[in-house]
Parts: sequence; C-alpha cells; structure tokens
Amino acid sequence: MPESGGVFFDRQEVRKPAEREQAIFHALPGLIRHALDNAPAFAAHLGDIDPDSVVDRAALAKLPILRKADLPARQQAALPFGGLNATPPGRLVRIFASPGPIYDPEGARLDYWRFARALFAAGFRTGDLIHNTFSYHLTPAGSMIEGGARALGCPVVPGGTGQTELQVRVIHDLRPTGYTGTPSFLLTLLEKARELGLSTASLKKALVSGEAFPASLRDRLETEFGIAAYQCYATADIGLIAYETSAREGLVVDEAVIVEIVKPGTGEPVPDGEPGEVVVTVFNPDYPLIRFATGDISAVLPGESPCGRTNMRLKGWLGRADQATKIRGQFVHPHQLVEALRRFDGVSRFRLEVDREGERDRMILRCEVPGAPSGLEQALAEAIRAATGLRAEIELVAPGTLPNDGKLIDDRRARG
Repeated sequence: MPESGGVFFDRQEVRKPAEREQAIFHALPGLIRHALDNAPAFAAHLGDIDPDSVVDRAALAKLPILRKADLPARQQAALPFGGLNATPPGRLVRIFASPGPIYDPEGARLDYWRFARALFAAGFRTGDLIHNTFSYHLTPAGSMIEGGARALGCPVVPGGTGQTELQVRVIHDLRPTGYTGTPSFLLTLLEKARELGLSTASLKKALVSGEAFPASLRDRLETEFGIAAYQCYATADIGLIAYETSAREGLVVDEAVIVEIVKPGTGEPVPDGEPGEVVVTVFNPDYPLIRFATGDISAVLPGESPCGRTNMRLKGWLGRADQATKIRGQFVHPHQLVEALRRFDGVSRFRLEVDREGERDRMILRCEVPGAPSGLEQALAEAIRAATGLRAEIELVAPGTLPNDGKLIDDRRARG
C-alpha cells in the first residue's frame, strides 16, 4: 500500500539498485522452484535447471526464452493456459481471452496486475473518482485498472469502450477527477463534450496506454484541457511492466518484474541503450512467466530518474520484434540470421533489407565490419544461404552506419 502523503508509492521504489538486485535474485530461485513444482509445462521447458544456480542476470540469461507468439499453440495443446499456470483454473477469479486467442488468468490477490503503482505515479490518490474506458469485454485491461484503483481506494466508473455521447454525459454529471484508457479516446471524449456543450473540467489527471502517446498530444491535453496525462506499458500476460513518472524521462520498471532487453530472435542481452526485445520475468505465483518474450522492442535508458525512483528505465515502445517475412516463398526469421552470423566475430551489427527488383525479390545483407577482411563477403553469403536456403547480396559498411533501432529484417516491398 502507498505511504500516506508520500511522494512515492512505497520504499521499494527508492532502494539502492544493488539492494534491489540482491532482493530480486534472492527471491528468483524460489519462483523457479515454484514453477517447476506447480506448473507442469515448466518442467519440460526449463529442463533439469537447478533453481539455486540462478543467482544473477548472467545466470538468468542462460534460461530458455518463453515466447508470447507461441502461447496460442501451447494453450490449444493443453487448455486453458498450456500448463504454465501454477494455480488451478477453479481457484482463479477470472479468465480472459485476448486475440490469438490467448487465455490469461487473474488470481485473487488485491491489485493482481499491480496497477496501483502506475496510478499513484500519475497523481491518483485515495478518493479520486476514475472514469475507466479500458475494455471490460474479454480482455483484462479494464480489470487491471479496477484492481489498482481498489488498492488505492479510488471508486471507478466502468465506462469501457464506445458510447461516446453517453460517456461524456456521465463525465459531466459525475465529475470524475481522473481518466484511464487510450489517449486517442480521451481526446475524442473531450472534443465530443465541447461539441455538445458539456463540461469535462473535473478531469485533471490521466493514465493512458494501449497505443502511441506522442509529446504533441500530451502537451495539448495539458495546455488545452488542463489534464496531466502519463503513460504506462503493460501486457495482458504480465500486467504492469513500466510506468511514466513526473520526470517525463522514460518509463520506470515495476518492482515485481525483472526486465531484460535481448537481441531479437535470441535470448542474448544487449548493452544498455541498445534496442532489443523486451523479456520479462514476473513474480506472480499464479502465472509465473519466466523470461517471457513480449515481442515488443524497447531499450534501457541509462541512469536513474530525476524523480527519485531508482529502478531501470525503458525508453518506451519502439516497435515489434517479430520481423519474420516471406521471401521467394520461404519464411526468413531473425533468429536464423543471428545463428548464421554468430561465428563472425567482426560483425557488430547487421540488417537484411528485402526489396523487389522487377518481379523478383532481392535480399541485401548489410553488415557493420571494421575494414574489409578478404573473403568475408563470400563466407557471409554462404552462411546466409545455408541458414535460409536463399541467396543474398552482401554489403559491408562501417560501424555506426546502420540505424540503431533493433530491426534485423527490413521488408521494403510493402512500401515500394
């Protein structure tokens, strides 16, 4: 629970980073053991791992990745959760269905999705009436806010999606102080209220998610409507991952997760600042997802937040990691390229560009390499053909030439 009148939700947010790491990796072996003992799929997935050996990030990085993209097939083979749940379905509170379909459990703990922390950072306090426009239909977004609001002591208007005119009338009548939902729908409600001559002046704060939140929209909400809006990053599987604070510098990682940024298509961590796929381990005894690859791209923002919170920060959502594409009738995946180029130590970064020349697909592999070692282009071409069954042109470029955006495959045909 938050500290009464405090600036921070709890002391965890301002721990020394070394103290946080020690606490996390003291608890992680117990989470892994719990998963092995109670979630049958983890025994096969993790193999004969000794939980007590996972004592730091280097050891964690040796565990296999669990991919969100694989969940639909896993779950259909062992409904409803693919054997990844440690709590039986009969002891859960809700089961959600996201597109895929992917089934997500909700346990009985207060603030199961851990949204109170993000709401608090966005300025919500006990007694604030929240107008919640996240969906209440099958997906968990509406319940995520409900749980956090209940933990903070905030009543909720369950607006859900749609019915714009009715929602505007409710805001006019009930005068909520806060909004939760997508930023675009907030703007829609505000403009509809203006059109109808109804007041939204009670709204002073907002927590938004689910889509891009450009600074231009944030500033417009503040200057034109008097609403201070903050964003957060969450998924239906994990719940809260990171949230914005008053510093407006990146998103601070939640205290109940371990976030790694890895090279897309692999489980290999990248250096701080380098874009890569977001991989999350969540301390959830009901659904203990370990090294869960979200498919999202982000990067670590080095340093600590000026707001005083000391946890890792993310730069925000930078795109999707699943860049697989079909070329000449064959699917090419990022992990195939990573494996093919692993033995070439001189290649610091690469990108496969796919274009069309006339009626034929064309592949160009651009690799950052210091100098131009003799025979490297031919060796790279042979490695790519062995991995994908396709021929690629090779172009060696100087380090720092390629965009540092985490993209390994750039399919330009759709833009052509």
